[in-house]
Amino acid sequence: MEMIDGIEWRVSEAPVPYEDALAFMNERAAAIRGGTARECIWLLEHPPLFTAGTSADPAELFNPLALPVFEAGRGGRYTYHGPGQRVGYVMLDLEKRGKDVRCFVHWLEQWMIDALARFGVNAHRSDGRIGIWVGEGADEAKIGALGVRVKRWVTLHGFSLNVNPDLTHFSGIIPCGISDFGVASLASLGKQIALTVVDAALKGEFHHFLNGLEGRCKVS
Repeated sequence: MEMIDGIEWRVSEAPVPYEDALAFMNERAAAIRGGTARECIWLLEHPPLFTAGTSADPAELFNPLALPVFEAGRGGRYTYHGPGQRVGYVMLDLEKRGKDVRCFVHWLEQWMIDALARFGVNAHRSDGRIGIWVGEGADEAKIGALGVRVKRWVTLHGFSLNVNPDLTHFSGIIPCGISDFGVASLASLGKQIALTVVDAALKGEFHHFLNGLEGRCKVS
């Protein structure tokens, strides 16, 4: 555990069961709101599983491998998590960093984009489609997903970046309800990068992310 800008950072080396992560987030969010715990960023992996957001459509779940499916309580639809994917859970107090959820999501996306840029990956947003994308036209594919919940102005859940997951597992769902485009990873782009190196990139861009929240969100 380390501290960055007064925020606790946790990194788990072994895959974390989803129900354990969900319990921790809920407890930490309540403690942040109550003033008894610090804000927290938690970087981890999960065992192979699917999560269902509040807009999930059962018709978009195929699940031929019978992977576990969890109700996440976040926004969005179905998402896959598994080894080789860096999940970042973001527990921040928007009451002091800007009570603007859209602004928070914007800067969460930008944090992912900036971290990927450190590896020479030109990731981008796409109008009308949630997530972070690479490529153009028919070759455009999703490399990062995000889904958040805000409870009493404390954020829960966060983002996932595909580093080197088993991309075939994504065929068990229509990821985030988008069927016309594929899924990419750093490995599929020819970049073999360790999770620890991805973590370092996220840490390196974190201050820029916080500056965005505390600057533009507070005045928007």
